[in-house]
Amino acid sequence: MTRTDIAVEKYKEYKYRKIFFGLFLIILLTSTIIYSICVGSMHLTIGEVVNTLVHASNRTNEVIIWNIRLPRVFAAVIAGMSLAVAGCVMQCLLRNPLASPFTMGISQAAAFGAAFAIIILGVGEINMTDIPIILNNPYIVTIFAFMSSLIGIFVILLLAKFTRLSPQAMILAGIAMGSLFSAGTMLLQYFAEDVKVASVVFWTFGDIGRAGKKDILIMSIVTIPALIYFISKRWDYNVLESGEESAKALGVNTERLRLFGVLIAALITSVSVAFLGIIGFIGLIAPHIMRRIIGGDHRFLVPMSAMFGSVLLLVSDTLSRTVISPVMLPVGILTSFMGVPLFIYLIIRKRRLY
Repeated sequence: MTRTDIAVEKYKEYKYRKIFFGLFLIILLTSTIIYSICVGSMHLTIGEVVNTLVHASNRTNEVIIWNIRLPRVFAAVIAGMSLAVAGCVMQCLLRNPLASPFTMGISQAAAFGAAFAIIILGVGEINMTDIPIILNNPYIVTIFAFMSSLIGIFVILLLAKFTRLSPQAMILAGIAMGSLFSAGTMLLQYFAEDVKVASVVFWTFGDIGRAGKKDILIMSIVTIPALIYFISKRWDYNVLESGEESAKALGVNTERLRLFGVLIAALITSVSVAFLGIIGFIGLIAPHIMRRIIGGDHRFLVPMSAMFGSVLLLVSDTLSRTVISPVMLPVGILTSFMGVPLFIYLIIRKRRLY
């Protein structure tokens, strides 16, 4: 066997391992979805779930599954996918392992925009029913969240362009922007009425259960095309990993690639934040775990990070509903508890950043 044949065989083995792991993630995600539908304050068996989905024979089970648990599950899947793939792409484009929608301040900026819409424009209100927060016009909230996130990311990109910020310094700029927008949100709350303050505080916790069917549809319409775009640019991301000059030499327009990539990442993040609140560290955790398992090849890293992000957020949401049942914790609290140790670990590994 020639060296070429050996190389071909090794490449096939490498590709098949990634494909098999992708199939494993699909099975894991499917199993997690089924388990999440089954557990809760009222436990259902798999047979009852399947029977309700197919025949709709039990009215109580039908209401629980179709009106409560399925929307929650789909919201977790879409939001986890959007946050994870945004983090994966940002880590590549900004060439910083600590980059994510949360650490770069995009989530906080989007939260400020949404809080502005809720408090100043009055699109949020308290509802004394099962859903404490109602958004009278979710489109306005999403638009303001997106515009605010764009301001934050544009400031960072302008600083990087005109002051030649290093990738190490960009994460500090992102943290600073996140603090600035958090302060702006607190300022809005300080001058707001009590009801609106309560509405914003509850909203910023990050809660999957508040998403309705229309919200999930909007999130899907934005996230799925973005994921397709990121997957279509997988080769460009691989080239960019080898360095800016190498990418330009191979014909990649790195400035346009970075601009569009960051804008789309900001869009899908802002939409998730607008409907669900701040859910931290999913965009940091999922890509790093996948990178440790399958490597840095973005042909596989982008779609598998998206799937694992869905699994991670869905598991977190299931735990938040069951760990101290019948009390439901906001999922943003749980993801922050998981993400902080990894963030500290990455800082320790990258001591040279400081």
